[in-house]
Amino acid sequence: MPVTPMITAGIEGALNAFLYRDRALKSARQRLQGKVLRVALREFSTPLILIFSERQVDVLGQWEGETDCSVTTRLSVLPELRNRQQLTALIRRGDLEVEGDIQVVQNFASLMDLAEFDPAELLAPYIGDIAAEGLSKVFRSGARIVKKSVGRNQRYLAEAVTEEWRMAPGSLEVAWFAEETDALARSLDALISRLDTLEAK
Repeated sequence: MPVTPMITAGIEGALNAFLYRDRALKSARQRLQGKVLRVALREFSTPLILIFSERQVDVLGQWEGETDCSVTTRLSVLPELRNRQQLTALIRRGDLEVEGDIQVVQNFASLMDLAEFDPAELLAPYIGDIAAEGLSKVFRSGARIVKKSVGRNQRYLAEAVTEEWRMAPGSLEVAWFAEETDALARSLDALISRLDTLEAK
């Protein structure tokens, strides 16, 4: 799957919202200033290029210049990068390949770890602080409930679907049901017309 400008714009907006708004993260951001990080995700055919400056991070789908560090990984591994201490374990397991200055990816992981990811910050400019915080809480609790429920009931759901498939009516039963429904509709129409005739008299 190629990285489209819409994908890069979305990632750039999210990263800038979470990593560049908080003044407390300034020193962590300064370690990345002027650095270029190439992130190749196995699910995408083209890499993401993160260019860090003092005021923002730019995310590009194409880059001809030099990169300070290049990492190759999978989408499912990205959340684990927030924990800087996991980097060595990820590299050993083969879930993360790093070429170039490993300090760049370590500093990026550190910055991600320090940042507080809150959907309310993204929603607030559009719907207001109170509504955004309420929605954020709903999303968080909903996600926890869904995750717990799906995890616990995955096997049950699979069994239920299989059972339903077995109990699904055959084509002859469906045809018979359709004929019976049509007959009932005709009878109902006849009854209504008879009642109309009686009322007219």
